[in-house]
Amino acid sequence: MDAEAVVEHLLKQAQWTASRSSGPGGQHRDKASTRAELTVELETLDGLPAEIVELLERKLRLPLRIAIQDDRSLLRNQEIAARRLTELVTEALAPPPPPRRPTRPTRGARESRLASKVRRGSTKRLRQAPDDGD
Repeated sequence: MDAEAVVEHLLKQAQWTASRSSGPGGQHRDKASTRAELTVELETLDGLPAEIVELLERKLRLPLRIAIQDDRSLLRNQEIAARRLTELVTEALAPPPPPRRPTRPTRGARESRLASKVRRGSTKRLRQAPDDGD
């Protein structure tokens, strides 16, 4: 089951609420409920394969609440919330990156590092006060 199908299932089962948005907007903000809140509860995961449920429980903190009030339109805020849910689910279901293979510095890198240490040491030696060979 791919991430798109999981998101579609979650959007069907999730709970949407609308409330008054904060911030600028004048009379429209005072009268219209444009803030969209998407809530994904643990029960929403029923009907999904067990391994996907386990991944989502581990990587997403449930209950998941996505509240959007970026736009003056409730519909656009709901679209933004759905996109954010898609991003979160896609990231949660992505396979882990392969483990890092340790490497060793190349011969040229070692020589370059040692040469820079020698240069730095000679610079510092030149800054010192001359010795009085007494």
